[in-house]
Amino acid sequence: MSELTLLLLRIGFLILMWAFVFAIVYALRSDLFGTKVRRLPAAASAAAPVAAAAPAAAPVSVSSSGPARRLVITSGAKEGLELPLESDQLTIGRSADSGLVIRDDYTSTHHARLMLWDGTWMIQDLDSTNGTLLSGKKVGAPTAVPLNTPVSIGTTTFELRR
Repeated sequence: MSELTLLLLRIGFLILMWAFVFAIVYALRSDLFGTKVRRLPAAASAAAPVAAAAPAAAPVSVSSSGPARRLVITSGAKEGLELPLESDQLTIGRSADSGLVIRDDYTSTHHARLMLWDGTWMIQDLDSTNGTLLSGKKVGAPTAVPLNTPVSIGTTTFELRR
């Protein structure tokens, strides 16, 4: 091989190595910090949990059948927030495109997924760093979530209710 060919191979290999280094740094940065999210004004963000928590005071009929219709956060930064479960899938994580955004150091960008399967809500951990806990036990495979059972993701705990 000529010296020019060998030099070009070395430079190409060096460029390829740097591309891998930048790809790793980008993946770590996006997993640690997530994406930038537009902040709501203080008045709008303070009013949102109060409006969402108001329906919780209404009595819930125990005799209704079918899957859970709402997700209630019982502890964490968004305690008292109630989300209606309108679609058959809800993603949970730090990412702005998640259905439930949880901003804490123990939540991955794409942490878990709640999905309705044959009339039963299932939780699936999306290979998160700190895991997803259902009644204090780590979830490995998609697992059924019974009503009023605590699910912990990072420092946030929620329950599914009718």
